[in-house]
Amino acid sequence: MKPSTFHSVESAWRVHVEPKWGKRAIGGVGHSEVQAWISGLATTHSATTVLRVHGVLAAILDGAVHDKRLTQNPARAVRLPKKQRGRRAYLTHAQVDTLATQSRYPTIVYTLAYTGIRWGELSGLRVRNVDTARRRLRIEENAVLVNATMHVGSTKTNEARSVPYPGFLTEALRTACIGKHPEDLVFGTGDAHARRPQSQDGWFASAVRRAQALDPTFPRISPHDLRHTAASLAISAGANVKAVQRMLGHASATMTLDTYADLFDDDLNRVSDALDRARSSSVVANLLPHDGPTM
Repeated sequence: MKPSTFHSVESAWRVHVEPKWGKRAIGGVGHSEVQAWISGLATTHSATTVLRVHGVLAAILDGAVHDKRLTQNPARAVRLPKKQRGRRAYLTHAQVDTLATQSRYPTIVYTLAYTGIRWGELSGLRVRNVDTARRRLRIEENAVLVNATMHVGSTKTNEARSVPYPGFLTEALRTACIGKHPEDLVFGTGDAHARRPQSQDGWFASAVRRAQALDPTFPRISPHDLRHTAASLAISAGANVKAVQRMLGHASATMTLDTYADLFDDDLNRVSDALDRARSSSVVANLLPHDGPTM
């Protein structure tokens, strides 16, 4: 389990599950009581929090079922709140330029917006991972700040991947690597990882506010939204779902489609147009005169 995931799970146990169920005998936990508890939490907490809290309790009771201490899990088959996916913000090329020019770290903005790597992957990027000849970034590490401690480990999927970047970024990345050893970090000080900017008064939020002052249509975004922008720009440029999956490091193409289904609407339009053309060709063919049998 990744440190950030462990932190979330431990917090769910400590804040919600243990106070309610920690001293209860598992045989006394009833389905209706779990349902009432979950329904109550859903009125005061986000769906994400409720789902995580339920997952902790359900996993503990799953263990009791496997150990033959319970015949069935009373936390399963509970009605759970559904996450409401908000509308994503996708920047245009021009808006990425605006944000970058208003930012203290334009190379970071461009790298996130045109490669789709996660912040932790950018923070863990080392000089040896930058191949300017092939225009590739080798993503091998993820650096995440949890409780003021930087945890460095493998990527989210535990697999390294090669991510392409557009040619205009070559010089900026080469400059970021000047004077550094192969094991040094590209961003940050070289030996200390770049920390994610604060959400309200960090350099990224300040750049967004300046961009909004210049462009009233500029959306309110976080650094992670640049990952969505990268997917949008790649798809609009003609990248297929498999290429986008590899670029973003998703576990499967299905995950990419589920995450960015709205970006593939043009594919549906092409299917519709192709069917229309096929039908038209078929109808025209049937209307053409046919020679009768020769005598």
